[in-house]
Amino acid sequence: MKLLKLYPFQYLLLLLLLLFHMFNASYAGGSDQQLYGVYSEEMQFLLAHNAVRQSKSEPPLSWDYGLERYARWWAGQRRHSCDLVHSFPGGQFQLGENIYWGGGSAWTPADAVRLWASEEKYYDYSRNSCQGGQMCGHYTQIVWRETSRVGCARVVCDNGDVFMTCNYYPPGNYVGVRPY
Repeated sequence: MKLLKLYPFQYLLLLLLLLFHMFNASYAGGSDQQLYGVYSEEMQFLLAHNAVRQSKSEPPLSWDYGLERYARWWAGQRRHSCDLVHSFPGGQFQLGENIYWGGGSAWTPADAVRLWASEEKYYDYSRNSCQGGQMCGHYTQIVWRETSRVGCARVVCDNGDVFMTCNYYPPGNYVGVRPY
């Protein structure tokens, strides 16, 4: 599988550029949705994931084009209905997978990763569990220590909404195992 590999200083440079643009967008009263199209979707997904992982001192993910192909295939399957459905029937996950839906077509890769990462507030590391009635598995998949590769896709559905999916290898979220 072909991977996009960057040196640590390249991640830092790209992260600084993203943060600079996000600061300028928010300072101007806009949002990081203005960044959509400035960086490739691939880079937007990768930078957002690695910023979350870096906050937990986890190594950066590499982009995996095989995982991206799989994510694009699944996003294509969801294009007609945009329903939030995982790609593995009956929960037989062979990869880690996060899925996202947003009403309207303006949602970006950074929006999806931000939503998944926002689940951190529900994760209790000392108990290795999520608060009752809340989800935190999207967050723990992003920061899962053994996960090293990611591939994602974004599609505007026939109804004008957005579906995004990211796949991770090796998968995470094993019961009884802490993510980091």
